[in-house]
Amino acid sequence: MLTVASGIDVLARFGRSLADPIRCRIPIALRQAPAYPADLAATLGISRTRLSNYLARLRDCGLVLTAPDGRRTRYELADERLGHALDHLLAAVVAVEFDRTCPDAATKECC
Repeated sequence: MLTVASGIDVLARFGRSLADPIRCRIPIALRQAPAYPADLAATLGISRTRLSNYLARLRDCGLVLTAPDGRRTRYELADERLGHALDHLLAAVVAVEFDRTCPDAATKECC
């Protein structure tokens, strides 16, 4: 059953789903256009098995969805507004000072 999440829950889910650098790269790639897993794996330079695990996590978090295309499955952002949100987020992050380090840099987990 689908439920409507609160704003805080949505942001927390969004943050957790993008906590891994490779999981971040997937929606960024998909904001350009939907893609097939083999193409995404080649673009990201990772195995299809590893990509499958990342896609499952993003699907579970509601960021990506599958679209059957004949015998293949295509992945796309769950909502086109996510692409716009990523564009705005990336623009905001670019404005951060480059000499600042993340508080958790020692553990390689940012913010």
